[in-house]
Amino acid sequence: MATVVNNVLNTKVVPHAQWVEARKKLLAKEKEFTRLRDELSRSRRALPWERVDKEYVFEGPRGKEKLADLFRGRSQLIVYHFMFGPGWKEGCPSCSFLADTFDGAAVHMAQRDVTFVAISRATLPEIQAFQKRMGWRFKWLSSFGSDFNFDYQVSTGKEEPGKSQVYYNYELTEFPSEERPGLSVFHKNENGETFHTYSTYARGLDILLTAYNFLDMTPKGRDEEGMKPHAMAWVRHHDRYGNSSVASCCAGEQNAQASSLPKLVVDEFHDEVRPLDES
Repeated sequence: MATVVNNVLNTKVVPHAQWVEARKKLLAKEKEFTRLRDELSRSRRALPWERVDKEYVFEGPRGKEKLADLFRGRSQLIVYHFMFGPGWKEGCPSCSFLADTFDGAAVHMAQRDVTFVAISRATLPEIQAFQKRMGWRFKWLSSFGSDFNFDYQVSTGKEEPGKSQVYYNYELTEFPSEERPGLSVFHKNENGETFHTYSTYARGLDILLTAYNFLDMTPKGRDEEGMKPHAMAWVRHHDRYGNSSVASCCAGEQNAQASSLPKLVVDEFHDEVRPLDES
């Protein structure tokens, strides 16, 4: 069972004027953080690009598609590397935590010349079964049989099995699974050439976790200090809250341990799954 040592709450109570004074001091830091984040975003956009010469083929709802096909008439493509390996019973709970926000975001990103898709190494039937269960509609493709996941650091390469360290987030590091989370961005020019412009992994994905951004504003924050066996052990698939099994973000076979437990109905995800409008 996941255990946690709660953070000690700040219980200091002060008069309103003193509270406003303290709040203004924090506001100055928040504004500086916003300016630094804007500067970082500009630096990200200023990164050089690399041409994508290898031909990647994926299997999706429309059949076989190449990387260039995924742009769907737009010049920018965001790929979320969803941790879901072949043979897994279900996708990673932590990736699913992010994925619960994808459908709403994808509609808005399309208005800014961005197409969003998720890609996993699980087979398409495995992906579609899990996607239907979760009630998601975003486009999700299988890279099974291609080098895509290996080339973008999100699956264990052929040369890596058995090694204590793998190449992830641009360095050799330890990672306890053959699949890893990440996000990659691509651009396609008027000549049809495709370029890789950005990828981020590990805590670089933290900003995508909308629920965490809300929690960070509360007195308890994320309340994960002392959580065992890892900080996100409290996270479940949205239809699994209420059971006591520990969520694993690293091993698909372990993720399946709760499959025999009663399935909870989550009202906001009860609609029948429909194909995502890709227009």
